[in-house]
Amino acid sequence: MEVTNKYRNFSEDFSLKGKNVVITGTASGIGHETAKMFARKGANLIAVDVGESDHLEEYVKAQGSEYVYVQADITKQEAIDKIVKVGLERFGKIDTLVNCAGVGILEQCEDSTQKVWDFTLAVNLTGSTNLALAVGKTMMKNGGGSIINLASQAGVVALEGHLSYGVSKAGIIHMTKQLAREWGPYEIRVNAISPTVILTPMGEENWNNEKGEAFKAQMPSRRFGYPEEVAACAVYLASDASALFNGANLIIDGGYTIV
Repeated sequence: MEVTNKYRNFSEDFSLKGKNVVITGTASGIGHETAKMFARKGANLIAVDVGESDHLEEYVKAQGSEYVYVQADITKQEAIDKIVKVGLERFGKIDTLVNCAGVGILEQCEDSTQKVWDFTLAVNLTGSTNLALAVGKTMMKNGGGSIINLASQAGVVALEGHLSYGVSKAGIIHMTKQLAREWGPYEIRVNAISPTVILTPMGEENWNNEKGEAFKAQMPSRRFGYPEEVAACAVYLASDASALFNGANLIIDGGYTIV
């Protein structure tokens, strides 16, 4: 009965009150909106980016949550060690990691360059994987947690011009499954979110054009997404309501990949 109640008596408001959350890429885009929504749900925030948002700290504290910023480039191991160290020193444990930091540089296959390949995989795949490994090891000692990795529909289906980006996101999806399989017994849940084009500054730059209009015409929902929609999925995956989700890849693409 005790075990049953543990998994059935969750907050139907998807409250994150008291949870300590590391979110990367918080200066803008999906990471920024995710940080704000997590704060509205009561989470304490360890915000990570190479530059700090001008108003995120003020916003988070106005919600009654605690905030600490870590300037870090997740392609560097010393930066990953710093993120974990700050999180543990400030809050004692890390309950959730949301890997939002990422880059998206589009190139046709015949024009692909080693520079773009190396940079994209270093940030999107290697950096996110190394941070998940570092945070996950602390979760193994502290009773579990939730790791949420931002992948992409480009990691599920091939999209023109997405060689390095698509490979990096396909790798994220497999990394998610691998960690979920091995760490499930430690009550660590690892899940991915795979959005379509999201109208962040990066999304606007790449898709606010004729190519974007043609892409939307192939989508059953006929539109791109917004950062808040992805943030809401991350909130659910961080909440106790999603306790049975492990190794899942939530595809938020308006139905594009079902066509």
